[in-house]
Amino acid sequence: MSDESDFVITPSSTNLTSNVKLLEKTSEILFLLRLYEKCEAQKKDFDHVMFNDSTLYCPTMFDGWSCWNATLAGETARTPCPNFIVGFDSRRFALRTCLENGTWFQHPVTRKFWSNYTTCIDIEDLKFRKAMNIIYISGYSISLATLLISLVIFLIFKSLRCTRIAIHVHLFISFACNNFMWIIWYRNVVGDPKVVEENPQHCQILHILLQYFMVANYFWMFCEGLHLHLALVVVFVKDTSLMRWFHFIGWVVPLIITSVYAYVRHTSLEDIKYCWMNDAHSRWILTVPVCLSILVNLAILMNVLRVLLTKLHSNSTNPAPIGIRKAARAALILVPLFGLHHILLPFRPEPKSPWEMVYDVFSAVLVSSQGLCVSILFCFANVDVHGAFRKMFYRLQRRGTHSTMVLHTNYCHSTREFQL
Repeated sequence: MSDESDFVITPSSTNLTSNVKLLEKTSEILFLLRLYEKCEAQKKDFDHVMFNDSTLYCPTMFDGWSCWNATLAGETARTPCPNFIVGFDSRRFALRTCLENGTWFQHPVTRKFWSNYTTCIDIEDLKFRKAMNIIYISGYSISLATLLISLVIFLIFKSLRCTRIAIHVHLFISFACNNFMWIIWYRNVVGDPKVVEENPQHCQILHILLQYFMVANYFWMFCEGLHLHLALVVVFVKDTSLMRWFHFIGWVVPLIITSVYAYVRHTSLEDIKYCWMNDAHSRWILTVPVCLSILVNLAILMNVLRVLLTKLHSNSTNPAPIGIRKAARAALILVPLFGLHHILLPFRPEPKSPWEMVYDVFSAVLVSSQGLCVSILFCFANVDVHGAFRKMFYRLQRRGTHSTMVLHTNYCHSTREFQL
C-alpha cells in the first residue's frame, strides 16, 4: 500500500551516525526523484499518443514507489513490485484500479490515491521464514543450555583443570556467546521488519558481534587441533606460554579480522543497509580465514590420527592417553561438521526452487545444533568428566555410609545407657 507523499531531508544532529543515516536517506530520496522524473517524462511523451481525447483513461502517475502507466477506465493496472522494499518479492505484481470515470481509486479512509502492494508479499514464504526463525531460536536455545551446563561441569571439578579442558572452556564460551547473540538476532531483528527497515546502530553492532564470535568459534576449534598435535608430537611444551598463544589466536586474531571486515563494509553505503543482512563482497574477509582454519585444522588432525595409530600399535612402548584419543576423535568429527555449512554454500539451490526449503531447513538444523554437538563430544562423552562424576558419587556414597554408621553407633550406645 502506498500513498503519494513529499520527501523532505531533515537532519537532526551532526554526529557521525546521523550523518551516515542522512547520506542513506539522501541517496534514497535521489533514487526516488529519478524514478519520479522518469515517470513524468513518460507521462508527457506517451499518454497523448496512447489514447485520443475521447477515451476515458487514468493518466500515468508516480505513487512514491512505482510508476503506473496510463490505463483505460474500468481496468486494473499492474506493475512489478519494487525490489528496494524489504519483504517485497519483485517477481510479483502490485495492483491499481482505474475507475469508470477515468480517475484512480482512492482509499476510503485517507481519501488519497491508493496502490495495492499487499500482493507483493508471499504469504506462504512469510510463514516458512517464521518457521525457520523458530527452528533457529529453538536450536540455539538447546545448544546454549547444554553449553552452559558443560561450562558449570568444567568449572566445579578441580580434577578437570588442565590445558586441554581450559581450551574446551574457551571454545564453549565463544559458542555460548555466539548462540546467545543469534537468539537475540532472530527474535529482535529478523522477526521485526521495522528494525530491519530502520537499520538502527544497535542491530549493526549486533551483526559485528555475531561475526566476531563466529570467527572465534572456528579459531578456538583450530586451537583444539593444534593442542592435540603439540601434546602428541612436541610433548614438552610449557602450558602457560602455550595458553597465551591460544588466547591470542582464539580471541585477538578474530577481533582483528572482524574489525577489518566491519571497516571495509562500512565504507560501502549499499552494504550497510538492513542491519547488514544482505551479502556483501567484504564477506570474503571472514570466509577465507575461516575456511583456511578448517583446512589447516583438518590437516593437523589427520597427522594426529596418524600418530595415534602409531602409538596404538601393539609394539608401541608409549601409547597415547585415552583422554587424548577421545579428544582427537571428537575433533575429527567436529571439524568436518563445522566446515559442511561452508562447503554446501556454493551449492545453495536457486530461490523458489523445490530444493530451497530442504536446504534451508537442513542448514538451520546443522548450524544451530553445533553447540549441542560440541557439548556432547567434548563434555558429556568426555572420559575425564565421567571419571570426575564417579569420584564425586563415590565420595558422596562413602560420606553417606559413614554418617549412617555414626548414627547407628550413637543409637546403640544410647540404648545401652538406657538399659543400665
